[in-house]
Amino acid sequence: MSIAARLSEVRARIAAACAKAGRDPAGVTLIAVSKLQPPEAIREAWAAGQRDFGENYAQELRDKMKALADLPAIRWHAIGHLQTNKVKYVAGKALVHTIDRADLARELVRRGGGSAACLVEVNVADEPQKSGVSPSALHVLLGELRAIEGLEVRGLMCIPPEADDPEEARRWFRALRELRDRHLPGGALSMGMSHDFEVAIEEGATFVRVGTAIFGPRPPRG
Repeated sequence: MSIAARLSEVRARIAAACAKAGRDPAGVTLIAVSKLQPPEAIREAWAAGQRDFGENYAQELRDKMKALADLPAIRWHAIGHLQTNKVKYVAGKALVHTIDRADLARELVRRGGGSAACLVEVNVADEPQKSGVSPSALHVLLGELRAIEGLEVRGLMCIPPEADDPEEARRWFRALRELRDRHLPGGALSMGMSHDFEVAIEEGATFVRVGTAIFGPRPPRG
């Protein structure tokens, strides 16, 4: 199946999930996760109308932005763990979904010329191997972020514990939505991937991050 055909299928699934939840599909932005995919695959998706793309590795994002600089209206999202020394590759060029420390946010603003927008990553299940702020510490971090001049916190992001059944993720998506409602009313919710994005939409996702359902299996990292 071509990338264009897979995109069409994913968009139909998004529309069906929105209909089930009584939501307008225009309220859900599809991010095509192009991690490890060649620039040609992104060009094919762009030709099929896709405009939002997500990358996990800052240097890969930098390289793809250069390779695809001729594509108008393309929007980039940094969705992987970000180290402070890699902020320079994405600041001012991509919406960062994974801020979990105030020093990282300050560097994002500094490298962005005095302003930046971001989402805060929440480790919803407090998994020790994952990045993200603990739900119990979110209010403290948000207070620190609000004190950073030039920083706009647009919402929250999460990656729930791995599970074969998409329904297993529902409680975590709901937990993120409840945190958003408590701390950032009206903010964005970046949650849901290829296997569980319909459940995420039912729980209020405004960004869904879909990779393999669009591009197929990822090539090995070289």
